[in-house]
Amino acid sequence: MANTKSAKKAFRSSEKKNIVNTSRINRIRSFIKKVDGAIKVGDETKAREAFKNLEPEIMRGVTKKVLKLNTASRKLSRLSTAIRKIKK
Repeated sequence: MANTKSAKKAFRSSEKKNIVNTSRINRIRSFIKKVDGAIKVGDETKAREAFKNLEPEIMRGVTKKVLKLNTASRKLSRLSTAIRKIKK
């Protein structure tokens, strides 16, 4: 446990940041699940619509330092490839 006053304050602020970041990550995951669900069903229009909603959400996570840029790009690339394969 923290002993100094500044360490206690840092602990409190890190707890608050953890709550916010966890909710951001959960939000991104739910958007990814919507895209995955549409891909599994084979509905290309729903998948594209969900992907359009997902992309700014993931990039917002990058700007808020919840995700790294390469991770976000990799996820988007794999999902877009899976959407393109629905046609075939």
